[in-house]
Amino acid sequence: MNKGYAAFCDADRWFYDAAYRRAGESFRQALAPVPEGWTTHRSGDWLALRPLDLQLPSQGWKIHVSAGLDNAEAVLDEVHAYCVERRIAFKFVPSRYLLHLRNAKYADRAASGKFLTVYPADADDCRRIAEDLDALLAGESGPYILSDLRWNDGPVHLRYGSFTLRHCHDEEGELVPAIEAPDGRLVPDARGPVFQPPAWVELPDFLRPHLDKRAAVTFEGVPYTVERALHFSNGGGVYAGRDTRTGEPVVLKEGRPFAGLAADGADAVTRLHRERRALEQLDGLDCVPSVRGSFTVGDHHFLALQYLDGKPLNTYFARRHPLIEADPDPAELAAYTDWALKIHARVTDAVDAVHSRGIVFNDLHLFNIMVSEDPDTGEPSVALVDFEAAAHVDEGLRQTVANPAYVAPPDRRGFAVDRYALACLRLALFLPLTSLLVMDRAKAAHLADVAAEQFPVPRSFLDEAVREILSEGGGGGGTAAAGSRTPLPTGPYLPVEPGDWPAARASMEAALRVSATPDREDRLFPGDPAQFATAGGGAAFGNGAAGVLYALAETGAAPWPEAEEWLLARTKAPGSGTPPGFYDGLAGLAWTHDRLGHRERAMALVDRLLDQPWQSAGPDLHSGLAGIGLALDALGTATGESALHTAALHCADLASEAAPGLKRTGLLHGHSGIALLHLRLYARTGDPELLRRAARLLHRDLDHCVTSAFGTLQVDEGWRTMPYLGAGSVGIGMVLDDWPAHAPDDRFEKARTRIVQAAQATFYAQPGLFRGAAGMILYLSRTTTPGPGTRSEDIARQIEALARHALPYQGRLAFPGEQMMRLSMDLSTGTAGVLLALGSAATGGRICLPFLPPPRTAAAPDPVPRRGAVTHRDTPAKERKQP
Repeated sequence: MNKGYAAFCDADRWFYDAAYRRAGESFRQALAPVPEGWTTHRSGDWLALRPLDLQLPSQGWKIHVSAGLDNAEAVLDEVHAYCVERRIAFKFVPSRYLLHLRNAKYADRAASGKFLTVYPADADDCRRIAEDLDALLAGESGPYILSDLRWNDGPVHLRYGSFTLRHCHDEEGELVPAIEAPDGRLVPDARGPVFQPPAWVELPDFLRPHLDKRAAVTFEGVPYTVERALHFSNGGGVYAGRDTRTGEPVVLKEGRPFAGLAADGADAVTRLHRERRALEQLDGLDCVPSVRGSFTVGDHHFLALQYLDGKPLNTYFARRHPLIEADPDPAELAAYTDWALKIHARVTDAVDAVHSRGIVFNDLHLFNIMVSEDPDTGEPSVALVDFEAAAHVDEGLRQTVANPAYVAPPDRRGFAVDRYALACLRLALFLPLTSLLVMDRAKAAHLADVAAEQFPVPRSFLDEAVREILSEGGGGGGTAAAGSRTPLPTGPYLPVEPGDWPAARASMEAALRVSATPDREDRLFPGDPAQFATAGGGAAFGNGAAGVLYALAETGAAPWPEAEEWLLARTKAPGSGTPPGFYDGLAGLAWTHDRLGHRERAMALVDRLLDQPWQSAGPDLHSGLAGIGLALDALGTATGESALHTAALHCADLASEAAPGLKRTGLLHGHSGIALLHLRLYARTGDPELLRRAARLLHRDLDHCVTSAFGTLQVDEGWRTMPYLGAGSVGIGMVLDDWPAHAPDDRFEKARTRIVQAAQATFYAQPGLFRGAAGMILYLSRTTTPGPGTRSEDIARQIEALARHALPYQGRLAFPGEQMMRLSMDLSTGTAGVLLALGSAATGGRICLPFLPPPRTAAAPDPVPRRGAVTHRDTPAKERKQP
């Protein structure tokens, strides 16, 4: 689970949304009148104030001030008054809720603790302000800001970084905040959880004593050594270590004061002490680790625990689950079912043992269950770990830390919390989709039905889970009122099955329409949190309105003038900092406007794109030169403007030069997307050098793939293999399918067959287009690779499996986005992407992603009619800027 998604779940039950949409009660100073001669603006979860006549450098040493929840308003009052009196620009987090979120357990470790940011005019100003604030805030506490250097022992911290919002691409091809290097290039403004100024920046003398003080904090004198890190959160790390006195292996858990806050405001240190108390009360049980000791280093607290052999249950699950195969043998299904039932029984026994001591675990999930197997018999045994949320049942507390797939409803208290998690585990051992229950607990019955169809599991085992999950008023006692049983739901769960194309198309289109928010400036359709990461994200092709309108148009939906007007209004003057790329920025917006018939706006966006330093973009398809080049070349063909073709060829040259430095693989961020640009340019120009480059690029991506024991070809990421459309082998296969029309290549032909096999799994964790089942459907419906796996029944099986992920939204068919905690309507991660994939299957592959037109075959049915790219009015072609 990507913990960052949790921050986008509080504002809405159904959709990811920015945390500031539910900001809570603001601090006094956030509501105060703006001082005369000052200006203010809101940016995400920051409120900034600046004197109108103040000119600041674009980057330099800046000051961060941290605070806890209890003293935040007092700290803000002091710093606000200080800065206003001296006309110093600053910004702050304007509410307690947003500050809590910023310091939560799974918040960004690098950004955590930053409550106020103060912008000095120069280094001398920085020293004076730091000294003043340190004296002004003496005695105030706050979390240590890991990315910064702490000034003395108070809440004042410093780092070198950008004062203005600028972006560049990092070595992974991601768009990241930037600073300017001495040669004028924009380079990543590193914001990791360590203090690390740019290499060319000399540390001012006034900071050296503070750096020396930081370096003096070591493990010297502590009877434990750290051997490796096991896990990090904003609350601290978990490490494998060793007791230097006995040689015994131990686990060391770290707690950072004032950081890693739980829902009740408890910081990591408080929870570490809770864990120690709970484990001491459980001492002697063989299903929990024993406490070995505790110590502090600096102001960080540590708990030393018994090291338990085994692996987390999620690791065994991924290795054993039979649905990762295309056609699991009934004997495999039976063997897995037997193992899963044993595991659940062992976990239930462990939880019962913990309950017998009066302790509620409060955080049961796959990662907190350690499994080991007897080397002779293979029999599993389990232990429970991570008791920081544990409490005595008499306290009657609700959960404050929980995995979203196992979080109990707010009415559960005491032992009922653990029973709810055990019920979720019953389903998750067979279908790990219980994160969907956060949106709709009725999904439990649907998951139980699917599990019963797939596995020889006793129906009573699943039904008991459904009753527990759906019961109301669980309290601290039994599942439901004495003598009563929760009736199981009857009738179909979904409004329509994904395989019923006409009905599914109508239902998903209706879901997209009812989810639209035309009154909002930032986005029209709810989608992935990436909408809020860059300027214009809510309009962009990948996660915004452009991609949704494309999917609707491609699948034959009726025109939606109001939605198009929203997009036109937001692209009349795109926000400063809007990226140039296809999936995240101007190139995709220009291409989509032309596709929808708004050529005048499309060309205006092209002008804006060419006015930017687009040549410095990364080489990839998602946000870099490959996507920009493909859009420009397509628009050049549509408009007859040769300057756009010239610019597209320049994109290909630059992308080819930069490609050897790419760290990632696949269609969106790897070499295959660049190969796609070269193939399209070759098809237009016939230049054999473009074809040779395309071949080299595809071979590079295949060099990063491995063949599994099942004969599937997948991208090897070192710690996992990936079959998906965006960053996996299927995306490579999409481009390889266009190769046979140009030249023979034995390696490509073998790869195509093995990639088809990689798209045959019976279960995918997510439904999305680029990282889930929908991408497999799009690929299989388009591929011309011969052999098994691409027949209509193979595609139908994948479509049927989509129902596992689906939810009804206002009576319409909808799909969850990344991490499965909220619905998404966008193209890359949500319902629009599923709509496009199902449309592709219904039309024999005629509907596809941009620049991947299907190879024409006589057997393919006619495509869904599309709207032509026509102008609102005839205007002479403008002279385009030459690259």
